[in-house]
Amino acid sequence: MILAEAIKGDARQLGFDAVGISRIEAASTNPEASLSERLRTRLAEWLQRGYHGAMGWMARDPSRRADPRLVLPGCRSVISLGMNYYTDHRADERPGHGRIARYAWGRDYHDTFKQKLEQLAARITTLAPDAKTRGYADTGPVMEKAWAQQAGLGWIGKHSNLVSTQFGSWLLLGEILTTLDLPPDEPGDDLCGACTLCIRACPTDAIAEPYVVDATRCISYWTIERHGPDDEIPPALASKLGNRIFGCDDCLDVCPYNVNASPTDEPAFHPSPLALSPDLTALAAIDEPAFAATFRGSPIRRANHTGLTRNVRHALRNQSRPASPDLSLPTGPR
Repeated sequence: MILAEAIKGDARQLGFDAVGISRIEAASTNPEASLSERLRTRLAEWLQRGYHGAMGWMARDPSRRADPRLVLPGCRSVISLGMNYYTDHRADERPGHGRIARYAWGRDYHDTFKQKLEQLAARITTLAPDAKTRGYADTGPVMEKAWAQQAGLGWIGKHSNLVSTQFGSWLLLGEILTTLDLPPDEPGDDLCGACTLCIRACPTDAIAEPYVVDATRCISYWTIERHGPDDEIPPALASKLGNRIFGCDDCLDVCPYNVNASPTDEPAFHPSPLALSPDLTALAAIDEPAFAATFRGSPIRRANHTGLTRNVRHALRNQSRPASPDLSLPTGPR
């Protein structure tokens, strides 16, 4: 208990806003009851339905993705960590401007998170020299939202993202796997109740059912993950992008628990003027070198030049004409 509290104290000192611990279940006579097995089954069902679309890495070795012991041999605990990225700025929604998901308003959180994870791992080694650790910031084969709920950071909402009673929908997640056997925290209770605001808010009906998202219908998937030269957005979905050019926050924005959100203290997450007020006409004309220079250090790099300028073209079309109501959205992977 003393070691766990020391680790949590160090995590908060380093700037993590939320920290909790979950324990990896030892082998038992009923493996189906373990969280890892439940995660594997749920992931397999999601993949079987084709909801991962072109994200082939999600389908590689589902058992490993569901069981941290297959990622770090001897893993006994998962230290889940969260950073609040909410700021009280408002995006410029006047005609001619695009909309960017809130997590991409500032610097790339992977860099900030990774640095703090490395610092925390080093402190754990100082406290327990024989311990092995492995940290990830949304970059490894770990189902981090499930382990974050298990560690008490919040619960997975009906939009499939973590919700916190303290930070609402605005926590970035990472974790440190460790061979230390640490006392676990109480799992987070699902407090969604009968609320369906996030499901109703989705402009493309991508939340196929409560807690299940079909990525192939999701604006974030199409505007971020699908950025190849042949990845043209289906017309019915493109007409529903509105002015969104990188990601979509609609299902997060409406969550009632956001009333408790307070602005982050992390300077890296404060928005740049461009992210708050992206000029569509200027971005449509940007060339590849200018794209690389403009978005250096930004999460928007993930869409690359081809993907972002395609998204901008659709946003410009959408502001000049209403969405067509009679086109059916695509179903299944593409």
